[in-house]
Amino acid sequence: MEYKIGMILDGTITGLQPYGAFVSLSDTVQGLIHVSEVQAGYTKNIHSLLTVGQKVQVQVIDIDEYSKKISLSLRTLETQIQPPNHRRKRYFTNKNKKIGFETLEKELPIWTDEAMDALLEK
Repeated sequence: MEYKIGMILDGTITGLQPYGAFVSLSDTVQGLIHVSEVQAGYTKNIHSLLTVGQKVQVQVIDIDEYSKKISLSLRTLETQIQPPNHRRKRYFTNKNKKIGFETLEKELPIWTDEAMDALLEK
């Protein structure tokens, strides 16, 4: 069979590594699903999503002409795209109050005066 970019094929997972999953497309042809092509977003552990022997439908996304390596994707076949998991950024200071870090040159005299006042009160 002649493989072309964009083809959708059925395959079987034959091996799992931290960097991706090997897929058998026929008796003599294997391809690789890189970990970034398993699902949209970040994949922490590929073993929690795929298992050896699992039947999958994959899309050919690249074929290396020289080495004949086939790159596959599950992500391109997802029907419902998951929104990225955005976490709200927490600030050390309140950005609306204009407080926070200033240069030492500006703040050091104030700190020294405060420290001297505190020492004189004791």
